[in-house]
Amino acid sequence: MSILNQKTLAKNISFDGIGIHTGRKAKIKILPAKPNTGILFKRTDIKENNLIHANYINVTDTRLCTTISNGNGVSVSTIEHLMGAFYALGIDNALIEIDSAEVPILDGSAKEFVESLNSIGTVISDQPIKVIKINKNVKIYDEEKFISIEKSNVTSEIEFEIKYQNKLIGVQKNKVNVFEDNLNHILNSRTFCLFEDIEKLKKLNLGKGGNLNNAIVVKDNKVLNENGLRNDLEFVNHKILDCMGDLFLSGYKIIGSLKCSQGGHNLTNKLLREIFSNKSNYSLIEIKGKQLPHTFANYHNLKSIA
Repeated sequence: MSILNQKTLAKNISFDGIGIHTGRKAKIKILPAKPNTGILFKRTDIKENNLIHANYINVTDTRLCTTISNGNGVSVSTIEHLMGAFYALGIDNALIEIDSAEVPILDGSAKEFVESLNSIGTVISDQPIKVIKINKNVKIYDEEKFISIEKSNVTSEIEFEIKYQNKLIGVQKNKVNVFEDNLNHILNSRTFCLFEDIEKLKKLNLGKGGNLNNAIVVKDNKVLNENGLRNDLEFVNHKILDCMGDLFLSGYKIIGSLKCSQGGHNLTNKLLREIFSNKSNYSLIEIKGKQLPHTFANYHNLKSIA
């Protein structure tokens, strides 16, 4: 069978931990799923109407994480790191059973998800993959922030910029090709916050489960975490990870060149909604063997994260 066909997990795998915002313990079990299922969440602590499709139209909250909900108000939050792992590994179909309202944060990155998913392997189906190909430039502005995506023939690029008044973080920019580049630095980059924002988060009923084991905390010009940063661009690299996870809520891999400055979950979701609001903006293409861009070759051969 071709690597161009849809993939799912070879067997079940489980994770447990706390939700970074709720502070509640959560267990998830990721199960193989049939072709064309997509990524589907199931709240096992709720007996009825408990299925939620991981789709951009189901995004109901983007405050510091991505939350999806079904028509009955059943939701699951902080899905972006797991979705980013699926996107990076080319996993098209999976069922995630979860016994709480928030995906466990683990170490604050996608590192543990990716390493564990790599360890169990995948199964390739007999159904070909489909991709979204951008046909027209789409741009969204929010004062000084912006996000845009342009046509690209064979690549999936993300260029991201952040600007912080904090001198340690400052201005950071990075660009990756999702299909060609080694994404280790992206996938193991952790979520972060400023020390002075911690109390603000708690007043918003957020960040209850945050600690130095699952988030980078910056105070003035110092990283409070004992071992410091994992890479020199960890702050912007985490934003790229978030962006990858949110983009996969399109339901497909995307061929296009994305640029974003100072954006986040909300702006990425607005971009997807704008793309799909007009059919002339994109094409949904079923990939056959002879149609495969050479850049897809590395897509299925990521190295395990150190």
